[in-house]
Amino acid sequence: MFALSAPSRVQILCCLLSGAHSVSELVDAVGMEQSAVSHQLRLLREHELVRVERVGQRRVYTLFDDHVVRLLEEALGHVANRASRSSELGQRLKRVTRRRAG
Repeated sequence: MFALSAPSRVQILCCLLSGAHSVSELVDAVGMEQSAVSHQLRLLREHELVRVERVGQRRVYTLFDDHVVRLLEEALGHVANRASRSSELGQRLKRVTRRRAG
């Protein structure tokens, strides 16, 4: 659970739900410094939540496997169900879970 305890790591994982992303794409998506995103990705790799592969000159990150996808969807669904309807976070989480379900 340590790997999911930081909001920045959860945000990165949510981005990866939509598919593979390079570090620069993740930096743009989450609004963090490149070094911070790289650090979080290293921790996520160590906990086997993400994997990396080289595509040309780029390193592309994906969720480790379908089990991680299901785990993340369940966790997000739980939080979304508990979040207030007026909560911005709750609305964002609901959109992510609906997108994956549909």
